[in-house]
Amino acid sequence: QVQLAESGGGLVQAGGSLTLSCASSTRTFSSYAMGWFRQTTGKEREFVGAISWSGSSTMYADSVKGRFTVSRDNAKNTVYLQMNSLKSEDTAVYYCAPDEAPYGLGYSGPSTNFDWGQGTQVTVSS
Repeated sequence: QVQLAESGGGLVQAGGSLTLSCASSTRTFSSYAMGWFRQTTGKEREFVGAISWSGSSTMYADSVKGRFTVSRDNAKNTVYLQMNSLKSEDTAVYYCAPDEAPYGLGYSGPSTNFDWGQGTQVTVSS
């Protein structure tokens, strides 16, 4: 079972930046595209961005395009979410999730074969 641990959240003023990390304990991490999601109380978890298993391609939700950047370091089994120009509406708990299958084209996840981590809280004050 894939295990992931998100970190790096915190309180930041609007317009500020944060970088989130998602570390995996599995040896197959580098084989999977990885996605970032976020959720606020009472709402469905929503897709934020993702990166292919090789790191060669990324995709983003329209709401964060141009402000957020997903990257990965397969040697460290870690994927990152760099968040710039933060807005109050970015306030949420952020989670990462692997793709459903290894070596996929793009990202079609999240996988049904893993347990969501605790996430990391991001709070943007206006």
